[in-house]
Amino acid sequence: MADEGSPRDLAVSVADSSPSAGTAGSGSARSRGRVGAFLRLVAIEHSVFALPFAYLSALTAMRVGGGHVRWADLLLITVAMVGARTFAMAANRILDRRIDARNPRTANRELVTGAVSLRTAWTGAAVALVVFLAAAALLNPLCLVLAPLAVVPLVVYPYGKRFTNWPHAILAIAQAVGPVGAWLAVTGTLAGSWPAWLLGAAVGLWIGGFDLIYACQDADVDRLIGVHSVPARYGLRFALHASTVAHVVTFALFLWFGVLVGFGWLWWIGLALTALAFGYQHLVVSPTDLSKVNRAFFTANGFVGIALFVFALLDLVIRLGLRG
Repeated sequence: MADEGSPRDLAVSVADSSPSAGTAGSGSARSRGRVGAFLRLVAIEHSVFALPFAYLSALTAMRVGGGHVRWADLLLITVAMVGARTFAMAANRILDRRIDARNPRTANRELVTGAVSLRTAWTGAAVALVVFLAAAALLNPLCLVLAPLAVVPLVVYPYGKRFTNWPHAILAIAQAVGPVGAWLAVTGTLAGSWPAWLLGAAVGLWIGGFDLIYACQDADVDRLIGVHSVPARYGLRFALHASTVAHVVTFALFLWFGVLVGFGWLWWIGLALTALAFGYQHLVVSPTDLSKVNRAFFTANGFVGIALFVFALLDLVIRLGLRG
């Protein structure tokens, strides 16, 4: 935690307590500005990482359950996923704002600079949580009952870096919930959900694995300010090897999922492209060169989700008879 008297903490305290600037006459413009800043705070565009796998799980369940796409369910799953992720990101930024202020890489985040007030961030997080719970309630009773359990790792993750060297594992658990939740949203039962659990484990290890790579950027600063992570505790080389292991297991689980569901050659093309993306990700990042971490994080991982979903969708429609 930051010292109370440090300049950056003072800036954060001012941002936390100060009202929004401007006059009443420009209230609408200020509101739009706050919404835009909040969306930047939660990096809303990064929903592309997890959403394709929720769709894949849901469409696979629909194919098993009769072969017809249920568009209303897909819409509610989208709302639930975006709501949950927005809540998670907002909570993460709120709880980590003082840590972010002490890290040069994150010192320009909106809560640190005051571009987003603490009240706005809390309001956005609350709205996102309500949206998530409402979507779960509209899907089916089981989703509503289990929704609070899905929220737990989302809240615990920001605290993880304060008490464990493996906060990446908590993130993996949080991300694994998506495909399982999407399957339950369609079926309303845990019976026959084994494919979703496989896919959820794969997604969790995938995202946890690239979080290991991403955390390498902050290893030195984390050691200095007392933040826990695998790179900070065990070094960059160990973290990158652990990420490689996680992604090898991820790929094996994707293979298992495809065999279990009965996917054909189109799915295997998608998996081949995924293998190339994984290989590229681990080739361009090394313990002595972290300059391409963002390329590995955003480009390669965005590609993995989209490529697998597109080829799985083609297989579901062309080979397995999924109908709109």
